[in-house]
Amino acid sequence: MSFVGLKANKVRSFLTVLGIIIGISSVIIIISVGAGAQSLILSQIEKVGSNLVGILPGAADDEGPPASVFGIQVTTLNYEDAKEILRRVPEVAEAASFIQGVETVSWQNQKKDAFFMGTTANYPGVEDTQVASGRFFDELEERSTGRVVVLGSKIAAELFGEVEPLNQTVKIKRESFKVIGVMKERGKVAFQDPDNQVFIPLTSAQNLLLGIHHVSLIRAKIDNQENMAYAIEQIKQVLRDRHNISGPDEDDFSVRSQTEAIESLTTITDALKFFLAAMAGISLIVGGIGIMNIMYVSVTERIREIGLRKAMGATNSNVLKQFLVEAVVITFLGGLAGIIIGFVFSFLVAAVAGYLGYAWKFIVSPFSIMLGFSVSAAIGIIFGYWPAREAAKQNPIDALRYE
Repeated sequence: MSFVGLKANKVRSFLTVLGIIIGISSVIIIISVGAGAQSLILSQIEKVGSNLVGILPGAADDEGPPASVFGIQVTTLNYEDAKEILRRVPEVAEAASFIQGVETVSWQNQKKDAFFMGTTANYPGVEDTQVASGRFFDELEERSTGRVVVLGSKIAAELFGEVEPLNQTVKIKRESFKVIGVMKERGKVAFQDPDNQVFIPLTSAQNLLLGIHHVSLIRAKIDNQENMAYAIEQIKQVLRDRHNISGPDEDDFSVRSQTEAIESLTTITDALKFFLAAMAGISLIVGGIGIMNIMYVSVTERIREIGLRKAMGATNSNVLKQFLVEAVVITFLGGLAGIIIGFVFSFLVAAVAGYLGYAWKFIVSPFSIMLGFSVSAAIGIIFGYWPAREAAKQNPIDALRYE
């Protein structure tokens, strides 16, 4: 009887179901896309390595990151800081300094806009990467403002094509650099594409291209994960000695391990994911109110039918169940369709992200599906109860006389 009643008003039933479909699919899509984005962010950080420590210029506290993270230039770290850390902290196996910019790299008539990375000779050891052909620059070239460059695999292919790039001369900001190596293909790491970068000695980047004397990042590789906490404290002490800082309150730098970064990002993305899901849940409430309105209209239109049923022996409970089942059927169908649409859309997002080269996992948790079903059923019962109760309370005599 409930299905017959819904079928008699197909358009109205569809529009009622549509609100639930949008709400349920939104919740599932947001939870799924949020989980996929979280997996992407964490995988990018984990690619860098869990035994790495990042040292940023500018102080930070528990309430937020250093100002340098937001693009504000802070100049409190320099080239010698990393050298001193490597010399005085035995637990630090490697340490590299970084500075970067964007310039046009040209060879003959070929030009390519790319990030140039000014770094130190031990970059491959810190980043666990290798040179595919040629070599990386050495410490002598690093200290003497050597005019040498190592190309990422992608930019090497785009600039030189089939030509052997080694010993060729490229220009960066009107400065000439000799190509001494090409890096192995690595893929995206921490949302950067090292395959599309060029690497030059740190002092060359500072003196020839940027005209600065500070560095934007120091990355230290710890010999053992168990030594991480101790090594961080030792690094802080070395920097305080070098910067003439007497206590932690005066720190002009920030030291963070990759593990801390992963934990912080997990907390942030979890909170954001469930906050967005809660926002999407508002559309479910709107859909529920729509169901209640439609059911009230349905009760008003069918008062004579209700009176006839009660005159033929239907109890209040029979009428209540009939209209309540109609509301539950509407929300169940909407929930089922919403889950399918949410599943398909989430899969398409993961497929497109994968096609673009991102490590985006397709995640539709059983929790989100159970949430979809339970919420849709609850909405049907809660918002369908009052109209159903109004129908059940109709007096059969008055209902039969209703025009």
